[in-house]
Amino acid sequence: MSKVKEFLEIDLINVGSHHIAVANLLALVVILLVAKIILWGLKKALTRKVDDPLEMGRRMSAYALAQYLVWVVAIAGSFEALGFNLPLLLAGSAALLVGIGLGLQDLFRDFISGIIMLFEGTIRVGDVMKVDGIVGEVKEIKLRTSVLLDRDGIVLIVPNSKFVTQAVTNWTHNERRTRFEVVVGVAYGSDVEKVRDVLIACAKNHPQVSQKPAPFVQFTDFGDSQLTFRLLFFSMSVFAVENLRSDLRFAIDKAFRENHITIPFPQRDLHVRNYSTPDS
Repeated sequence: MSKVKEFLEIDLINVGSHHIAVANLLALVVILLVAKIILWGLKKALTRKVDDPLEMGRRMSAYALAQYLVWVVAIAGSFEALGFNLPLLLAGSAALLVGIGLGLQDLFRDFISGIIMLFEGTIRVGDVMKVDGIVGEVKEIKLRTSVLLDRDGIVLIVPNSKFVTQAVTNWTHNERRTRFEVVVGVAYGSDVEKVRDVLIACAKNHPQVSQKPAPFVQFTDFGDSQLTFRLLFFSMSVFAVENLRSDLRFAIDKAFRENHITIPFPQRDLHVRNYSTPDS
Protein backbone atom coordinates (compact mmCIF):
# COMPACT_ATOMS: atom_id res chain seq x y z
CA MET A 1 0.00 0.00 0.00
CA SER A 2 2.84 2.33 0.84
CA LYS A 3 4.45 1.58 -2.53
CA VAL A 4 1.23 2.55 -4.33
CA LYS A 5 1.11 5.78 -2.34
CA GLU A 6 4.74 6.50 -3.14
CA PHE A 7 4.07 5.85 -6.82
CA LEU A 8 1.10 8.23 -6.88
CA GLU A 9 3.14 10.94 -5.19
CA ILE A 10 5.97 10.83 -7.74
CA ASP A 11 6.44 14.29 -9.25
CA LEU A 12 6.36 14.26 -13.03
CA ILE A 13 6.42 17.99 -13.73
CA ASN A 14 7.94 20.69 -11.55
CA VAL A 15 7.36 24.34 -12.44
CA GLY A 16 8.63 26.58 -9.67
CA SER A 17 6.68 25.74 -6.56
CA HIS A 18 4.00 23.85 -8.48
CA HIS A 19 4.22 20.07 -8.77
CA ILE A 20 2.18 17.68 -10.90
CA ALA A 21 2.28 14.13 -9.61
CA VAL A 22 1.11 10.80 -10.99
CA ALA A 23 -2.06 11.09 -8.89
CA ASN A 24 -2.89 14.42 -10.56
CA LEU A 25 -2.59 12.89 -14.04
CA LEU A 26 -4.68 9.87 -13.05
CA ALA A 27 -7.38 12.18 -11.68
CA LEU A 28 -7.31 14.12 -14.95
CA VAL A 29 -7.74 10.94 -17.00
CA VAL A 30 -10.63 9.77 -14.78
CA ILE A 31 -12.43 13.14 -15.10
CA LEU A 32 -12.15 13.17 -18.91
CA LEU A 33 -13.17 9.51 -19.14
CA VAL A 34 -16.23 10.06 -16.94
CA ALA A 35 -17.22 13.07 -19.08
CA LYS A 36 -16.98 10.97 -22.25
CA ILE A 37 -19.04 8.14 -20.71
CA ILE A 38 -21.73 10.56 -19.53
CA LEU A 39 -22.02 12.15 -22.98
CA TRP A 40 -22.06 8.76 -24.71
CA GLY A 41 -24.86 7.50 -22.45
CA LEU A 42 -26.80 10.75 -22.79
CA LYS A 43 -26.61 10.74 -26.60
CA LYS A 44 -27.63 7.10 -26.78
CA ALA A 45 -30.62 7.72 -24.49
CA LEU A 46 -31.78 10.81 -26.39
CA THR A 47 -31.55 9.29 -29.87
CA ARG A 48 -33.17 5.96 -29.03
CA LYS A 49 -36.40 5.13 -30.93
CA VAL A 50 -37.09 8.58 -32.36
CA ASP A 51 -38.78 8.66 -35.77
CA ASP A 52 -40.11 12.23 -35.74
CA PRO A 53 -37.50 14.59 -37.28
CA LEU A 54 -38.77 17.53 -35.20
CA GLU A 55 -38.43 15.60 -31.96
CA MET A 56 -34.97 14.44 -33.02
CA GLY A 57 -34.00 18.07 -33.62
CA ARG A 58 -35.16 19.05 -30.13
CA ARG A 59 -33.22 16.21 -28.54
CA MET A 60 -30.04 16.97 -30.48
CA SER A 61 -30.25 20.61 -29.38
CA ALA A 62 -30.64 19.47 -25.77
CA TYR A 63 -27.66 17.13 -26.20
CA ALA A 64 -25.51 19.94 -27.63
CA LEU A 65 -26.30 22.13 -24.62
CA ALA A 66 -25.60 19.27 -22.19
CA GLN A 67 -22.35 18.55 -24.02
CA TYR A 68 -21.05 22.07 -23.45
CA LEU A 69 -22.09 22.05 -19.78
CA VAL A 70 -20.41 18.69 -19.15
CA TRP A 71 -17.18 19.82 -20.77
CA VAL A 72 -17.14 23.10 -18.83
CA VAL A 73 -17.45 21.15 -15.58
CA ALA A 74 -14.84 18.63 -16.77
CA ILE A 75 -12.34 21.35 -17.71
CA ALA A 76 -12.85 23.10 -14.39
CA GLY A 77 -12.36 19.78 -12.59
CA SER A 78 -9.24 19.09 -14.65
CA PHE A 79 -7.63 22.33 -13.49
CA GLU A 80 -8.42 21.44 -9.90
CA ALA A 81 -7.06 17.90 -10.40
CA LEU A 82 -3.78 19.31 -11.69
CA GLY A 83 -3.50 21.43 -8.56
CA PHE A 84 -4.39 24.81 -10.06
CA ASN A 85 -6.52 27.17 -8.00
CA LEU A 86 -9.15 28.05 -10.63
CA PRO A 87 -10.69 31.14 -8.88
CA LEU A 88 -7.20 32.52 -8.21
CA LEU A 89 -6.17 31.79 -11.81
CA LEU A 90 -9.21 33.61 -13.20
CA ALA A 91 -8.71 36.58 -10.88
CA GLY A 92 -5.07 36.89 -11.85
CA SER A 93 -5.90 36.87 -15.56
CA ALA A 94 -8.93 39.20 -15.32
CA ALA A 95 -7.20 42.10 -17.04
CA LEU A 96 -6.01 39.84 -19.85
CA LEU A 97 -9.50 38.39 -20.29
CA VAL A 98 -11.02 41.88 -20.50
CA GLY A 99 -8.54 42.83 -23.22
CA ILE A 100 -9.22 39.66 -25.15
CA GLY A 101 -12.96 40.21 -24.77
CA LEU A 102 -12.78 43.71 -26.25
CA GLY A 103 -10.82 42.41 -29.22
CA LEU A 104 -13.12 39.45 -29.82
CA GLN A 105 -16.55 41.03 -29.42
CA ASP A 106 -17.98 39.40 -32.54
CA LEU A 107 -16.69 36.00 -31.44
CA PHE A 108 -18.28 36.31 -28.00
CA ARG A 109 -21.51 37.55 -29.58
CA ASP A 110 -21.64 34.36 -31.64
CA PHE A 111 -21.01 32.30 -28.47
CA ILE A 112 -23.83 34.03 -26.59
CA SER A 113 -26.12 33.62 -29.61
CA GLY A 114 -25.34 29.90 -29.68
CA ILE A 115 -26.30 29.55 -26.01
CA ILE A 116 -29.55 31.46 -26.64
CA MET A 117 -30.39 29.23 -29.59
CA LEU A 118 -29.81 26.05 -27.58
CA PHE A 119 -31.88 27.29 -24.63
CA GLU A 120 -34.79 28.66 -26.70
CA GLY A 121 -34.96 25.76 -29.12
CA THR A 122 -36.26 28.00 -31.93
CA ILE A 123 -33.73 26.43 -34.31
CA ARG A 124 -33.08 22.69 -34.21
CA VAL A 125 -31.07 20.13 -36.14
CA GLY A 126 -33.10 19.14 -39.19
CA ASP A 127 -34.88 22.49 -39.57
CA VAL A 128 -35.01 24.00 -43.05
CA MET A 129 -33.92 27.64 -42.85
CA LYS A 130 -33.76 30.56 -45.24
CA VAL A 131 -30.80 32.80 -44.38
CA ASP A 132 -29.67 35.67 -46.60
CA GLY A 133 -31.79 34.28 -49.43
CA ILE A 134 -30.20 30.81 -49.21
CA VAL A 135 -32.27 27.78 -48.17
CA GLY A 136 -30.46 25.10 -46.19
CA GLU A 137 -31.06 22.26 -43.74
CA VAL A 138 -29.49 22.60 -40.30
CA LYS A 139 -27.03 19.74 -39.85
CA GLU A 140 -25.29 20.82 -36.66
CA ILE A 141 -25.59 23.60 -34.07
CA LYS A 142 -22.28 24.44 -32.47
CA LEU A 143 -21.60 26.98 -29.77
CA ARG A 144 -20.25 29.62 -32.20
CA THR A 145 -21.49 28.55 -35.64
CA SER A 146 -24.15 26.37 -37.23
CA VAL A 147 -23.65 24.05 -40.20
CA LEU A 148 -26.24 24.15 -43.00
CA LEU A 149 -26.44 22.08 -46.18
CA ASP A 150 -28.02 23.92 -49.13
CA ARG A 151 -29.93 22.45 -52.06
CA ASP A 152 -26.78 22.21 -54.16
CA GLY A 153 -25.05 20.06 -51.53
CA ILE A 154 -22.80 22.93 -50.42
CA VAL A 155 -22.00 23.22 -46.71
CA LEU A 156 -22.63 26.66 -45.22
CA ILE A 157 -20.95 27.77 -41.98
CA VAL A 158 -23.20 30.47 -40.51
CA PRO A 159 -22.32 32.53 -37.39
CA ASN A 160 -25.00 32.00 -34.73
CA SER A 161 -25.48 35.76 -34.30
CA LYS A 162 -27.22 35.82 -37.69
CA PHE A 163 -30.00 33.63 -36.33
CA VAL A 164 -30.49 35.79 -33.23
CA THR A 165 -30.01 39.36 -34.49
CA GLN A 166 -31.49 39.05 -38.00
CA ALA A 167 -34.83 37.97 -39.39
CA VAL A 168 -34.61 34.39 -40.67
CA THR A 169 -37.30 32.05 -42.00
CA ASN A 170 -37.71 28.64 -40.36
CA TRP A 171 -39.91 26.59 -42.68
CA THR A 172 -40.19 23.63 -40.29
CA HIS A 173 -40.42 25.27 -36.86
CA ASN A 174 -43.93 24.02 -36.05
CA GLU A 175 -44.09 20.98 -38.33
CA ARG A 176 -42.43 19.71 -41.47
CA ARG A 177 -45.57 20.13 -43.59
CA THR A 178 -45.32 23.56 -45.20
CA ARG A 179 -47.43 25.47 -47.72
CA PHE A 180 -45.99 26.44 -51.11
CA GLU A 181 -47.34 27.88 -54.34
CA VAL A 182 -47.03 27.81 -58.12
CA VAL A 183 -48.18 30.91 -60.01
CA VAL A 184 -49.54 30.56 -63.55
CA GLY A 185 -51.30 32.87 -66.00
CA VAL A 186 -53.90 31.99 -68.66
CA ALA A 187 -55.28 33.91 -71.61
CA TYR A 188 -58.37 36.10 -71.33
CA GLY A 189 -61.48 34.19 -72.33
CA SER A 190 -60.35 30.95 -70.70
CA ASP A 191 -62.83 28.92 -68.65
CA VAL A 192 -61.62 29.90 -65.17
CA GLU A 193 -63.45 27.05 -63.44
CA LYS A 194 -61.78 24.54 -65.74
CA VAL A 195 -58.43 26.19 -65.01
CA ARG A 196 -59.06 25.76 -61.28
CA ASP A 197 -60.03 22.10 -61.67
CA VAL A 198 -56.99 21.30 -63.85
CA LEU A 199 -54.58 22.94 -61.41
CA ILE A 200 -56.03 21.08 -58.43
CA ALA A 201 -55.94 17.77 -60.34
CA CYS A 202 -52.25 18.28 -61.20
CA ALA A 203 -51.44 18.88 -57.53
CA LYS A 204 -53.47 15.94 -56.25
CA ASN A 205 -51.81 13.56 -58.71
CA HIS A 206 -48.34 14.31 -57.39
CA PRO A 207 -47.28 11.85 -54.64
CA GLN A 208 -45.34 14.49 -52.64
CA VAL A 209 -48.32 16.86 -52.32
CA SER A 210 -50.28 16.41 -49.09
CA GLN A 211 -53.97 15.64 -49.48
CA LYS A 212 -54.80 17.08 -46.05
CA PRO A 213 -54.94 20.04 -46.13
CA ALA A 214 -56.03 19.71 -49.74
CA PRO A 215 -54.49 21.87 -52.48
CA PHE A 216 -56.57 24.85 -53.59
CA VAL A 217 -56.48 27.65 -56.15
CA GLN A 218 -56.78 31.42 -55.83
CA PHE A 219 -57.75 33.70 -58.74
CA THR A 220 -55.42 36.54 -57.84
CA ASP A 221 -55.46 39.19 -60.56
CA PHE A 222 -56.54 40.50 -63.95
CA GLY A 223 -53.14 41.17 -65.51
CA ASP A 224 -52.20 43.18 -68.58
CA SER A 225 -52.35 40.13 -70.82
CA GLN A 226 -53.34 37.23 -68.55
CA LEU A 227 -55.58 35.99 -65.76
CA THR A 228 -53.34 35.09 -62.83
CA PHE A 229 -53.89 32.04 -60.58
CA ARG A 230 -52.05 30.67 -57.54
CA LEU A 231 -51.95 26.94 -56.93
CA LEU A 232 -51.36 26.49 -53.20
CA PHE A 233 -50.43 23.13 -51.73
CA PHE A 234 -48.85 21.56 -48.65
CA SER A 235 -45.90 19.20 -48.74
CA MET A 236 -43.48 17.41 -46.44
CA SER A 237 -40.73 17.72 -49.09
CA VAL A 238 -39.60 21.09 -47.80
CA PHE A 239 -35.94 20.82 -48.67
CA ALA A 240 -36.54 19.57 -52.23
CA VAL A 241 -39.62 21.68 -52.92
CA GLU A 242 -38.08 23.28 -56.04
CA ASN A 243 -38.03 19.86 -57.69
CA LEU A 244 -41.66 19.42 -56.70
CA ARG A 245 -42.58 22.82 -58.17
CA SER A 246 -40.80 21.88 -61.40
CA ASP A 247 -42.77 18.63 -61.62
CA LEU A 248 -46.03 20.53 -61.14
CA ARG A 249 -45.14 23.05 -63.87
CA PHE A 250 -44.44 20.18 -66.31
CA ALA A 251 -47.78 18.59 -65.39
CA ILE A 252 -49.67 21.90 -65.66
CA ASP A 253 -48.23 22.69 -69.10
CA LYS A 254 -49.21 19.24 -70.38
CA ALA A 255 -52.71 19.41 -68.84
CA PHE A 256 -53.32 22.91 -70.24
CA ARG A 257 -52.42 21.77 -73.77
CA GLU A 258 -54.71 18.72 -73.43
CA ASN A 259 -57.58 20.95 -72.25
CA HIS A 260 -56.90 23.74 -74.78
CA ILE A 261 -56.02 26.30 -72.11
CA THR A 262 -53.57 28.88 -73.39
CA ILE A 263 -50.69 30.33 -71.41
CA PRO A 264 -50.25 33.79 -73.00
CA PHE A 265 -47.10 35.73 -73.71
CA PRO A 266 -46.84 39.48 -73.10
CA GLN A 267 -48.45 41.48 -75.90
CA ARG A 268 -47.88 45.09 -76.85
CA ASP A 269 -49.68 47.19 -79.47
CA LEU A 270 -47.37 49.35 -81.58
CA HIS A 271 -48.95 52.35 -83.35
CA VAL A 272 -46.89 53.93 -86.17
CA ARG A 273 -47.81 57.40 -87.35
CA ASN A 274 -46.52 59.05 -90.51
CA TYR A 275 -45.95 62.74 -89.93
CA SER A 276 -45.53 64.76 -93.14
CA THR A 277 -42.74 67.35 -93.31
CA PRO A 278 -43.32 70.94 -94.57
CA ASP A 279 -41.40 70.21 -97.81
CA SER A 280 -43.46 67.17 -98.71
